[in-house]
Amino acid sequence: MISKIIFLFKDQSFLKFIIVGVINTIIGLAIMFSCYNLFHFGYWLSTALDYVIASIISYFLNKNYTFKYKEDDGYSFIRFVVNIAICYFIAFSIARPIVRWCLLLLDFAFSKAFLENIAMLAGSGFFTVLNYLGQRFFAFKKKNLKDDE
Repeated sequence: MISKIIFLFKDQSFLKFIIVGVINTIIGLAIMFSCYNLFHFGYWLSTALDYVIASIISYFLNKNYTFKYKEDDGYSFIRFVVNIAICYFIAFSIARPIVRWCLLLLDFAFSKAFLENIAMLAGSGFFTVLNYLGQRFFAFKKKNLKDDE
């Protein structure tokens, strides 16, 4: 079982996904932290704006570069949007309580802004793993398994 999980992340698609992710991360984190810290948009709006804009870039780069998805079934964009939405809500819904709990263990008084900035970073990490799996096996899943190698 563990060898299968390791294999999922060893192939070239994961490396390409990380490269695309670095581009998205630079753009997305700049948007998210600017919205939250400069414009005071709040946790959910700041993270949502980040993921809407970065996801548009991600769709085209991952479809064409990472997964080389050539099937024109008309549904890959819908599957991509569903995947992004599910991964976003799971990642950012669990990030804030987990970070809050971890920081409380340190027994320090942290400001809400500090806690939410750390939660946004943690949520980004959770999102990345969930999103890769969702794009590879749902959004850009190839009908012919030999094409996926």
